[in-house]
Amino acid sequence: MNLGILFNTDRLGPEELCDYARNAEKLGFESVWLPELFTRDPFSTAGFLLSQTQSLKLATGIANVYARDPVATISSASSLQELSSGRFILGLGVSNAGLNKARGHEWQKPLGKLSSYLAAMAEVKLTSPQLTAPTHVAAHGPKMLAIAANQADGANTYLMPLKHVSFARKILGEKAELNTMLFCLLETDPVIARNVARKAIAYYVNLDYYHRAWREFDLNDADFLNGGSDHLIDSVVAWGTQEQINQRVARQFEHGASRVVVIPIGSKTKGHPDWELLNALQTQNQ
Repeated sequence: MNLGILFNTDRLGPEELCDYARNAEKLGFESVWLPELFTRDPFSTAGFLLSQTQSLKLATGIANVYARDPVATISSASSLQELSSGRFILGLGVSNAGLNKARGHEWQKPLGKLSSYLAAMAEVKLTSPQLTAPTHVAAHGPKMLAIAANQADGANTYLMPLKHVSFARKILGEKAELNTMLFCLLETDPVIARNVARKAIAYYVNLDYYHRAWREFDLNDADFLNGGSDHLIDSVVAWGTQEQINQRVARQFEHGASRVVVIPIGSKTKGHPDWELLNALQTQNQ
């Protein structure tokens, strides 16, 4: 089973960042995914961490297509793939209107933007390096998933209920990879767990395009109020005992995931990964 980790490392200094990647590698995680926010550049950070590890794969999760032209993206990804002997994964997406407006970009229709960007990437001819990185795009709806199947190597899904995994796999077919990003919380008290989860996903609960996706999978507008209903939280966040969380991870694979990327959250970790959770996950899934 391919297990990855997605964690916002912005609060970690360089030494802590190295420890994070090395610990993930030591535990046997297949990959570490780096988000693109308003801090460290994910490609530079990936290059640094690739130089500090031996077998761990580094991935952008996700890099914003508005931030770079297709040539720059291909050049960066191919360079990292070559210099790491094939340990880089390119995760791409359109992000959202609010974040792109904050960056000074003019928002375009997501389907057209991503499809044209990938088409332009396919036309890039580099003199060096020749090794290309696998490209996975953020996709939830059927049209975006079709783009992932036809123009990329796979799709990344985020905050989706379990039924969405089977839905996505059907559209992607057997060959494309499906990476499911799963929030996980080692907490057995329902009140505490759901409160922590609500804080972790608060930004996304207010986004219309998540509402549109969730409505297709037994969720309705009432579930999006007041930070998210218990039903919503329980559908998109795996919380509970080690055994319960491992069961949630296993179901992702059973429904068609190629890779599960764990997003560890917690109320006591203070900006650091929950290593108790990550150790339990990897131990159970080896």
